[in-house]
Amino acid sequence: MQNLPLTRREFIRGAGGLGFLAFSGAAPAFLARSAMAQTPAPERDRSILVIIQLAGGNDGLNTVIPFTDDRYYNLRPTIGLKHGLLHLNDDLALHPACKELHQLYGEGDLSIVQNVGYPNPNRSHFRSTEIWETASDADTFKHDGWLGRYFDNACAGSPEADDINADPTAIHVGDMIPQTYLSEQAHSLFGMKHRGRFDRGNDPADLAYEKLLQADHIEGNASYLQHTMMNTLVTERRVEKIISQYKALSNYPGNKLAQSLKRVAALIHADLETRVYFVSQSGYDTHANQLNNQQRLLTELSAAMSAFQKDLKAHKKDEQVITMTFSEFGRRPAENGSGGTDHGTAAPLFVMGSRVNGGLLGESPELVTDVKKDLQYSTDFRSVYSSVLDKWLEADSSKILGETYEHVPFV
Repeated sequence: MQNLPLTRREFIRGAGGLGFLAFSGAAPAFLARSAMAQTPAPERDRSILVIIQLAGGNDGLNTVIPFTDDRYYNLRPTIGLKHGLLHLNDDLALHPACKELHQLYGEGDLSIVQNVGYPNPNRSHFRSTEIWETASDADTFKHDGWLGRYFDNACAGSPEADDINADPTAIHVGDMIPQTYLSEQAHSLFGMKHRGRFDRGNDPADLAYEKLLQADHIEGNASYLQHTMMNTLVTERRVEKIISQYKALSNYPGNKLAQSLKRVAALIHADLETRVYFVSQSGYDTHANQLNNQQRLLTELSAAMSAFQKDLKAHKKDEQVITMTFSEFGRRPAENGSGGTDHGTAAPLFVMGSRVNGGLLGESPELVTDVKKDLQYSTDFRSVYSSVLDKWLEADSSKILGETYEHVPFV
């Protein structure tokens, strides 16, 4: 796939920020949709997974705080949190910014999986994100994502390429399609850019897109691309209409993450056959000024997740959906000299939904006394994935992950 006329980024931008993308091991992306399986589309009213990426590496020890452990405060004399903690039990508490998540926890709608990581951790943002998104070992490189393999194994009924009224298998909000979705077979994937409106801008990619749609007498690959983009435009307008007419039944904050989740809620309420949604929140690389930065980010995350769950409940869609967070790694136990923390290893993640087994799951991290040492994970992230695949998406996780992992009982 080195000689594509359009890169993935250019295709997404050329589609006005909304577009079908399909991937195949044997054909260029924009041609692969012709090879889609023509079996029945996924049933409606099936379980739905929403993923929230906390990009940059969220600090786990200041998210779920071991406030009775003196080692925590010795390692973090400046950024260790003491006031306004939201107690989970006698030893652990949530960050004061997570008031809404704490309420969900108390209502049984939030599971907190502690100390999640993987063997031989990599501290590169790019590589560790790739490991999480492909569900690979640290020394194994894969192209396809764990959900892409799920699509290959369990979603053979992806919408037919020429059916302009078909719903996409998966939807993401952001500029680039996540590697999580990449697959060997072709599936219809739909992307929405982060912006307040769905109107196209005047950048060169948008103008080239319009020019291609209006061109006559196109032959060969360009003709198929024109046809594919026209289908994309029809889907874009359908999605735009769904979102513009949606009446949310909870108050979403104005931040980017909350508005992304509001769009997802609109599409879920419209009973699309889409099984998976992916949104992202960036900014968690808190090498400096962590107290202020993480406070802001977790405030946005907590309020956005709560508004989303309330909206789903009000529309009676909450029992169809679980929402899961992930971040490429946690931070070092010891603070650095800039009021922040450096790249680390394990961290907690959240799983939210009306059908989750709320509470603390997994073992808490064992703190170290040596400031140069890092946390040892206790829950492999692929155990989380296997639980989602087997218990929620009703797939065979061993075929998707390559081996069997012990479940984490949050479903």
